[in-house]
Amino acid sequence: MAKVYINKIAAFLPNDPVDNDHMEEVLGQIGEKPSRARRIILRSNKIKSRYYAIDPETKEMTHTNAQLTAEAVKNLELDLEKVELLSCGTTTPDQIMPNHASMVHGELGKGKKLETVTTAGICLSGVTALKYAYNAIKAEEIEIAVATGSENVSSLMRARYFEPEIESKVDALQKHPEIAFEKDFLRWMLSDGAGAIALSRYKNDSSLSLEIKKIFFRSYAHELPACMYAGAIQQEDKTLKGWREYSPQEWLEKSVFSIKQDVKLLNENITDYTVLKPLQEMLEKKMFDPDEIDWFLPHYSSGYFRDEVYEKMKKAGCDIPQEKWFTNLPYKGNTGSASIYIMLEELFNSGKIEKGQKLLCYIPESGRFSSAFMLLEAV
Repeated sequence: MAKVYINKIAAFLPNDPVDNDHMEEVLGQIGEKPSRARRIILRSNKIKSRYYAIDPETKEMTHTNAQLTAEAVKNLELDLEKVELLSCGTTTPDQIMPNHASMVHGELGKGKKLETVTTAGICLSGVTALKYAYNAIKAEEIEIAVATGSENVSSLMRARYFEPEIESKVDALQKHPEIAFEKDFLRWMLSDGAGAIALSRYKNDSSLSLEIKKIFFRSYAHELPACMYAGAIQQEDKTLKGWREYSPQEWLEKSVFSIKQDVKLLNENITDYTVLKPLQEMLEKKMFDPDEIDWFLPHYSSGYFRDEVYEKMKKAGCDIPQEKWFTNLPYKGNTGSASIYIMLEELFNSGKIEKGQKLLCYIPESGRFSSAFMLLEAV
């Protein structure tokens, strides 16, 4: 079986960065008063700026998800005639059908006929797309592939889609900052962006590549109900009732398509099921040695979880000191499935990685509690 190398990484972030004081101007104000929740949430999540595919004046979209993704692919500066596979992951496609990868292929407007695949999900969809490309090259079916992760979530976070805030929820934030993840407050958490990775059987001749050593996935959906969801309403027994079972009027009245989070379930389980359990399994199987990791790239959704992630890592026997961690969450935001691409792009192109260094990437998903870890080596 072939080895698989990451040769290039690119990202695309739309428009100018938006700081905390101007978020509401871009997304729009709900009701007659500015949000009381915003400052509390931002103090907890530690995000200082992010990017939106929204015109701040008109409040209309400046880019579709497919356009964001195509821009990231173009930034790879590849000869698209040589690409054999385009594998795209996203949480927020522009339409139910056709699939996202087909739309991205169309946006590229040049190149050739190729294999396309779209992976669905939330934060893990970008890594599942990457693993599809990895497996295709490893199996020697193809030589060159592009994988992407992208989100255009701000389009769903505009004021027109939200009901006025409930004062009791805002007051509860003072004591329980994790409530920031409920549907009314996710608009202060999420942002837009896209990343693209070029993979091949061959490492770069005159510059570093990252050899993919392992991509490890685990789902715990058999143990826990859904935690983050959209297009559905959670019932009292924790099952989901999907949008097809509601009338178009109810779609509006019940905010069926808004992104929602079961905050209590999240807070009680996220680090046990996405950090502790998978790391324990990986270390039991001797997949890597924590002492050999030079860079740890964690995609936690909020700075609120950073220390808890570290505590569960240590409990699992994976003590990677925080001075080895790399994240750009504070200034590039939480871009969901694109986040790990955007983190890798910045670090890979920074010149800080040295030959022989090993990288461990952590990507959790609270949809129904899944987790991925990716081990890379600079060659």
